[in-house]
Amino acid sequence: MKKFEDFGLNAEIMASLEDLGFVEPTPIQAEVVPFILESKKDLIALAQTGTGKTAAFGLPILNNIKTGKNELQAIILCPTRELCLQISKDLANFAKHSKKVSITSVYGGEGIDVQIRALKKGTEIVVGTPGRVHDLIRRKILKLGSIQWLVLDEADEMLDMGFKDDLDAILEDTPATRQTLLFSATMSKNVYAIAKNYMKEIREISVGDKNAGADNVSHEYYVVRSGDRFEALKRILDSLPNVYGILFCRTRIETQEVADKLKKFHYSAEAIHGEISQSTRTKIMDRFRQKQIHLLVATDVAARGIDVSDLTHVINYNLPDQNETYTHRTGRTGRAKKSGVAISIITPSESRIIGIFENQVGKKFTYKKVPTGEDVFQKQLDNFIEEIKNTEIEKVEDEHYFTEVTEKLKKVTKEELIKYFINYKFSNSINTYKNAYDLNAEARSTGGSRENPNGVNLKINLGKRNGFDIKSLFGMINADRKLKGLVIGKIDLMPDYSIFAVDKGFADEVISYLNTTSFRGQEVEVSITNEVMTYSKPKRDYRGGGNRGGDRGGSGRFKPAGNRFKRSGR
Repeated sequence: MKKFEDFGLNAEIMASLEDLGFVEPTPIQAEVVPFILESKKDLIALAQTGTGKTAAFGLPILNNIKTGKNELQAIILCPTRELCLQISKDLANFAKHSKKVSITSVYGGEGIDVQIRALKKGTEIVVGTPGRVHDLIRRKILKLGSIQWLVLDEADEMLDMGFKDDLDAILEDTPATRQTLLFSATMSKNVYAIAKNYMKEIREISVGDKNAGADNVSHEYYVVRSGDRFEALKRILDSLPNVYGILFCRTRIETQEVADKLKKFHYSAEAIHGEISQSTRTKIMDRFRQKQIHLLVATDVAARGIDVSDLTHVINYNLPDQNETYTHRTGRTGRAKKSGVAISIITPSESRIIGIFENQVGKKFTYKKVPTGEDVFQKQLDNFIEEIKNTEIEKVEDEHYFTEVTEKLKKVTKEELIKYFINYKFSNSINTYKNAYDLNAEARSTGGSRENPNGVNLKINLGKRNGFDIKSLFGMINADRKLKGLVIGKIDLMPDYSIFAVDKGFADEVISYLNTTSFRGQEVEVSITNEVMTYSKPKRDYRGGGNRGGDRGGSGRFKPAGNRFKRSGR
């Protein structure tokens, strides 16, 4: 087993590592640190978030940096303010005993004047977000002509967040002699494009399978009807007394709604999303890191860059739109050799997606039933008993109070006292779950027929006058990965609205999704209707994106309706 002392790092860095308690490198550190120390070739390093990538690139850069020159030698780009500050903090800890190494953080959401003054004083290392770095380059404040190392940390997330143009501009402004170090959890086409355009003589180091999930994370899923999702979440949380994690939602609106509902039921939760101010976000994150908040409800974009090493759970309230995002989400738990659990709450039609995720992370997912009210109560009771058993009873400082209470309760039997404490502690749970119903739904694949007696008609506020047609409907349905391929029954296009039939089991999901979208700038409204369609004998079924159907005798393959259809709030 390699140790940090085997790498030949200087005495100052070794002293810092000793202070931090670092002895054995993680797998990515064991591969990357000696490579950067010895080679000038470019590097692509693939490893999950939380595997020690900052030390992997930070230690060799700090070891080789030239102090006293008062010029910028390394720039590290990362997707979010939180990650920027975390990297800067880690580098400062690694350089604790090193002389005159200046590290400057630059990021959006804070006043640029302070950052400009810091840069003008001179610095060896800049850690920044792409948008702010690009802005400082345009202002001719940040000059990259002298850099030797360019680090792209969480490259896939920076590209997913729309920083490609900023990255292109920054990379073009750097000298060709630089060493480029690209770190990513997944290797997408966009990441490959960056490597192809801006890197040379590339060495690739991969720890674990590409795009695979963290080794210490187990994966579970629950199947419920769409309308029961929140109730299922409550029961799951009630059966996890010590949960500390992130709950992922699909949109900022849903994120805020779920967080508000959780707080209404006295759960320790807060929301972070795009409309939360930077100062509020900072306060929430500080409280979360101190475990004053147990559950962070977040969108994927808002959660990027969150670096908390001891999360017990990641919960997918809704599955992500992109498969790779599942890996990012679940990689936030199971860090630092600790175990973690990834929980997904899905509807019956989403069951088939679980197989895709299993192949992606290289693990079998465990199907679990949503706890019954009795299950929840028993779990909470068992946990309470364990807490009592493990509590160290210290000597009572004032025996007077102890004696007084003992005297007042001497006629109460032990059994009566236990019953009283149970009733006092769990009365809320007992009342909540007294008549709790079964929330579990049967997993099934999409399918059905327009002749299906279980069909239901949905009315959408779009018709021929809006330029809406069958192709548009298929495009909207197919734009959602979970609904793609869903069989659509009879379709009736009217001037100002349309009616279409779907299987009753998927109605809630179709309504929930389409009501978050817009068509040609008009917000979409869909609801169940009893209105009778104008014709009764359909010629064929329609399947969005499937192999059958169509309105012109073709293959039935319809593409999303381009820019006319967009997702709002996603």
